[in-house]
Amino acid sequence: MADRDDSNSNDEGKGKPTFAFDTNLFKDPRVLDALQGKFGEELAADDEQFDYDSLPASVKRRVKALKKLQLQYLELEGNFYERVHQLECEFMADFDKITAKRKDIVNGTVEPTDEECELAEDDESEEDDDDQDDLPKKLKRNAKITDENEKDETHGISDFWLIAMKNTDLLNSLIQPTDEPILKQLIDIHVSYTTGDQPGFNLEFVFKPNEFFNNTTLTKNYLLRFNPKSDDPFSYDGPEIVFSKGSKIDWKRGKNVTQKTIKKKQRHKGKGSTRMVTQTVKNESFFNFFNVQPYSADDEDLEEDAEEQMDFDFELGQFFRNRFIPKTVLFFTGEAVEDEYDDEDEEEEEEDDDEDSDTDPSAPPKNPQECQNQQQ
Repeated sequence: MADRDDSNSNDEGKGKPTFAFDTNLFKDPRVLDALQGKFGEELAADDEQFDYDSLPASVKRRVKALKKLQLQYLELEGNFYERVHQLECEFMADFDKITAKRKDIVNGTVEPTDEECELAEDDESEEDDDDQDDLPKKLKRNAKITDENEKDETHGISDFWLIAMKNTDLLNSLIQPTDEPILKQLIDIHVSYTTGDQPGFNLEFVFKPNEFFNNTTLTKNYLLRFNPKSDDPFSYDGPEIVFSKGSKIDWKRGKNVTQKTIKKKQRHKGKGSTRMVTQTVKNESFFNFFNVQPYSADDEDLEEDAEEQMDFDFELGQFFRNRFIPKTVLFFTGEAVEDEYDDEDEEEEEEDDDEDSDTDPSAPPKNPQECQNQQQ
C-alpha cells in the first residue's frame, strides 16, 4: 500500500523509514466501498427522524397546550364555514337570477341585447385588428356590418351542457356514447342550498321531455358537516360531504343505459346439459351518478370498493357545486380547463428546472422574461 524508502541521504532522516502516499489507493474498489459506507452511515445519522417521545416531560406539556389551542382553532374554523354556508343560502336568490338568464339564453327563449353582449376583451381585440395592415379599415368595417346583418336561423346554444361536461376530464371519463343523446336534452344544471338540522346542497339536472325517461328533473342530494369529527378532530380540513342520495330514474322501456343484457351459458349440474340464459348487469354510464343507494361517511361497514365509490361521488358533488355550475360557460369555451392545465404545466416545469439544476450546475440562468411568463 505504501513504498518504503531507506535511501534518503539526509543525516537527520538517516535510519528512519519514510512513506510516500499512493494515489492508486482510491482506485481500489474495496477502499471506495469502505469510504462510501462510512459516509452513508454519517448521512443516515444526520437524517434520522425527529423522535417526539424523547422530548422532556416539560416540553411535551407545552405541546399539549398547543394541541388544545389547535382544537379551539379548528372549532372556530368550523363555525366560520357554517356561516359561509348561511351566506350562500342568503345569496342564493341573487345567484338564481343570473343562472336563470343563462338558462334562457342557452335554450333560445331570450336573445341577449347588444349591451348584454359587450365585453372588455372585444374592445381589446378590435384595437389589435386596427394595428394590422392586412385590409383597409373601411373594408373591415363593411365586412363586420355584413356579418351582423346576416340572418341567424339558430336559437340558443346547441349541446351547451354536453360540450361543457366533455371539456372536463373528470366528467368526460364518465360519459359513454349511449349517454350523449340523453345529455343533449339537458336544459339546465342548478344548485340549491339547505340549512337547519341537515345543511347541504342539491344538484338539479333539468331535461326536455325525451324518449329515454319520464322525469323532467333528476336530483342529487348532499349533506355537509362543518365541524371537526369528535373521534378524529385533527384530520379536519374544512367542510366535508357526509351523505348523498340520487333520485330514481323512471326509464322508458328498453332505454335504460345503466343496464345491459348479456347471454351466458349455464350448465345443468345433474344432466350436464347446457343452455343460454340472459342476465341483466350494470352498465357503465354517467347516469349511475343518480344511484338511489345512499352513501354515508359514517357507515363503518363499507367495503374498500364501496368506500372508493363514495369518495368519488362526494368529489363529483363538490366539483359540480364549486366549479362546474358557477363557471359552465368557461368550461364550454375551454378557458376553465386551460387554467387547470396551466397550473399543472407550471408545476411540471418547476420540477424539470430543479432536475436540470441538479444535473448541470453550470447551466446559465433562465431569461427573466421567460420566468415572468411562467409565473403569469
